Amino acid sequence: MKAPLLFLYSVLFFQLAQGQGTSVPAAMVTGNNLLPTFIDFQRSLPRPGDALRRKEDTLQKQFAAKGLDWPAKYLYIRNFKYDGQLEVWVKNDKKEQFKLFKNYRVCALAGSLGPKRMEGDYQVPEGFYYINEFNPRSSYHLSLGLNYPNPSDKVLSDMYKPGGDIFIHGSCVTVGCIPVNDQQIEELYILAAHARNAGQEFIPVHIFPIRYNNKRSADYLATLTKTDGDLKLHAENLELVYDHFEITRQLPIIMVNNHGDYRYEGLTKKLPPPPPPPKKAPRPHPQRVITNLADVVHQWPQFQGGNEHFLKYLEKMGKAMASQLPSGKKKAYVVVEFIVDQDGAPVNFKVIQGVDDEFNDELITVLEQMPAWKPAILNDKPVAKKIRQGFAVE
Repeated sequence: MKAPLLFLYSVLFFQLAQGQGTSVPAAMVTGNNLLPTFIDFQRSLPRPGDALRRKEDTLQKQFAAKGLDWPAKYLYIRNFKYDGQLEVWVKNDKKEQFKLFKNYRVCALAGSLGPKRMEGDYQVPEGFYYINEFNPRSSYHLSLGLNYPNPSDKVLSDMYKPGGDIFIHGSCVTVGCIPVNDQQIEELYILAAHARNAGQEFIPVHIFPIRYNNKRSADYLATLTKTDGDLKLHAENLELVYDHFEITRQLPIIMVNNHGDYRYEGLTKKLPPPPPPPKKAPRPHPQRVITNLADVVHQWPQFQGGNEHFLKYLEKMGKAMASQLPSGKKKAYVVVEFIVDQDGAPVNFKVIQGVDDEFNDELITVLEQMPAWKPAILNDKPVAKKIRQGFAVE
């Protein structure tokens, strides 16, 4: 029998949960009197009012510079704990895709990766939350409260003391919250107040353990989850929502079953990366049989025009081969070895220090077009001599 699902961010849950937060509605009408809007109420308060006077115009200009409409009617915040980042996404219509407005630096991280499970563990929660409180008189300048414990936490956390009072706040200190500096919390508070004023009752805040597309962060998480299967499952489940948003710039419907597990509807799965292009088969390169190779000679082999011309030839070769470097690599230093035979032919090219198999194979193919040399001389007779040479590819 399937476990019944409790809607966490569905319309049904929103309707049932209205009135449970501490925020006042955007506007209320009593008889013929229109009460102040939510943003007007915030303007009347000392700290939010001062922040609005100083920062609202600047935020509006920043929106315009990014081609965004001010103020945003819909706000989405996501936090990456290990990376210390807090992103703000905005849009003005439900059907629109969210657009990134700004990425804030989180001052500090309390605890470690993984969800919050009890009071006093100093953990920042991980999962899917919404702003349920605007605190204009916070001990940490201004703060935005999160609805921890959410329906999942109420099942999985300590039954009697799951903890609470989780905020995004200023003052740049933390004991389990998400701290930013005072300038940043003022901006976040203003953005959230405007979205609330426009009717967004539940501003989603998603807290992920890491930014999943950051290799350093992913490697760190992989190290932790080698010996922690529960953390691995938890992080992989949250990643599904991260992937969905990266692809669609929309949020899925997020639910919780009676075991406390997140379940999703309308999820877009991350497509696997395309297979790498097939490697080129290495070209056959002729090898000359040389039985007498001189170690010491009276005269070294000479490139046509002398050593200066040889260096110019290598410089030209390095520039020509730069286009063959792997994607993302702009320069390399290579070392090649070859033999100038007694007839002056440069043969038996070998890459001693290269880049990868395909590049090295192409390099040998090009070097095999090298013009003839004057051979080395030993006792007035031409002899075969090995040469090793390095040069830059860029």
